[in-house]
Amino acid sequence: MDAATRDPHPAVAALLRRFRAQRPLRAGSLLMTLFGDAIAPRGACVSLGSLIRLARPFGLAERLVRTSVARLAADGWLTATRRGRRSEYRLTDTGHGVFAEATQRIYAANPSAWDGRWTLLVIPPRSGARGTLRERLRWLGFGQPAPGVFAHPTCTPQQARGWLAPEGLEDGWLFSSRAEGLASDRRLVTAAWDLAQTARRYRRFRDAFAPIEASGALATVSAESAFVVRTLLIHEYRKVHLRDPLLPPALLPEGWVGDEAYALCRRLYAAVFTAAERHLSQHGATLEHALPPAGPEAFARFGGLTRP
Repeated sequence: MDAATRDPHPAVAALLRRFRAQRPLRAGSLLMTLFGDAIAPRGACVSLGSLIRLARPFGLAERLVRTSVARLAADGWLTATRRGRRSEYRLTDTGHGVFAEATQRIYAANPSAWDGRWTLLVIPPRSGARGTLRERLRWLGFGQPAPGVFAHPTCTPQQARGWLAPEGLEDGWLFSSRAEGLASDRRLVTAAWDLAQTARRYRRFRDAFAPIEASGALATVSAESAFVVRTLLIHEYRKVHLRDPLLPPALLPEGWVGDEAYALCRRLYAAVFTAAERHLSQHGATLEHALPPAGPEAFARFGGLTRP
């Protein structure tokens, strides 16, 4: 345990207190953030002992980590390999697929242009898929302006068909259409999404992380503290951002706080990335070897990061 764990910078300590005060403390969710942000680009596999060490600064006890990864494996996100009393965990194909989708949404810039066309999906009232698909469609950025009707402003019907093919949506209809004008577009947005709630969540994220940038702490924190900041940054950002429909600017309120949150997240992530990678290299390993270096996809995040 290094000095950062015993006595982190006050701004880092504040982030840790905020995380540890959450009830319930969702250890599995944080471990999924850790896998997606840190482990996936470095081979997607890590020993249980390493995972326990990496989770310790967040206040996750060994027993809780063991229980949480076992539950993630039972749910199909991870698969375990055991050698004697030791084990390592790797992302499953399902985990890889979901993480690839999430990575594209979390680290990519928000849409900047729009051609005015909507992709509409209509699901018949008697379709058995309607209830089970709603959460999947929201994850993909669809809004629901009316019962059985889902709308997306930036994907094409062809893209939507590809996204939804695994769901077996043979009894739905896809349309490409335009509204009568921008006023109608904005009324559709109001009916389909609760942007006020999304804005409140972004403001909470901004208010939690802006102080650490203002404090100047990131210039002097240890590698472990950099890893803590990076992990909590993405953990909290993804909880808001993955529920954001990522509407183009023409459909958003002026001065949209989501843009401010993205810019803050990008700056903080770039500031701690290299030091956090050092911490991963020092404390992360599989059963046989150290974690491989991060691949090029990690350095492409947020429009491009500087290699050490």
